[in-house]
Amino acid sequence: MHLEHSLVIPARPEVVWAVTIDIERWPEWTPTMERIERLDTGPFRVGSQARIKQPQFKEAVWTVTTLEPGRGFTWATRTGGLTMVASHEVVPSPGGCTSILQLDVTGLVALLLAPLVRRGAAQAMATENICLEPVSKLC
Repeated sequence: MHLEHSLVIPARPEVVWAVTIDIERWPEWTPTMERIERLDTGPFRVGSQARIKQPQFKEAVWTVTTLEPGRGFTWATRTGGLTMVASHEVVPSPGGCTSILQLDVTGLVALLLAPLVRRGAAQAMATENICLEPVSKLC
């Protein structure tokens, strides 16, 4: 299952990137995150891990698998028979930038729960992008 949501944000890409990469503060501006705890110190990088609790989802540890500073990152988790890979990308565009969120969910459980997971995840991705816009204006 692949989901994607994008939104043009009228803010400089570096500002939106700064908000995007500051993962521990996400619960302050999006209701899709209850708690995020970095499990390592130093700069956010490939191999960085975070324990994330989202409403209606089991707590999971996400590990950064790719990172392009100023542009985007991908992280992954395995939980309850699912493998989830999510990416956050900030792309310059006229008048600001585009925030692109993607989620790939695989595993037997993904096939069984696809309708439920698809709807909830799609709504969460849209909410995150919509909430990201006003936060970026405050920076």
